Amino acid sequence: MTETERTSAEHLFVYGTLRLGAEHPLAELLSRSADYLGPAAARGKLFLIGNYPGMVNSEDPTDLVYGDLFRLHPGTPLLRQLDDYEECAPGYPEPTEYLRCLARVTNQQGIDYSAWFYLYNRPTEHLPRIDSGDFLAEHNRMLK
Repeated sequence: MTETERTSAEHLFVYGTLRLGAEHPLAELLSRSADYLGPAAARGKLFLIGNYPGMVNSEDPTDLVYGDLFRLHPGTPLLRQLDDYEECAPGYPEPTEYLRCLARVTNQQGIDYSAWFYLYNRPTEHLPRIDSGDFLAEHNRMLK
């Protein structure tokens, strides 16, 4: 990671139903508990799981997932609430569908951040891949 990188875990990268414009009820909670920093991308592959996406890691630098980057407000319980929403909080049966992990995320200005995101934790062999890496654009295209 470079010296221009933000290395604290005070950031959150969302790539699915919590993105701006996704019209999810938890998006309101996110907007109250974090500052929107803009569009960003992370290395990974994106798959469609019913009506929501799941991101998995990729070693290929051309595999990118697009989403939104937020800076969490200090002391917010947002991550605990999102862990519960993603069913990876303590008490959920293992293996959980998602894991909260850190990823390198790059904004449109080329600045790297270390940000929390939710990694899909199940097999993807039979899931359709979202080749564009942009769930919101794909979702909006399908609605037309």
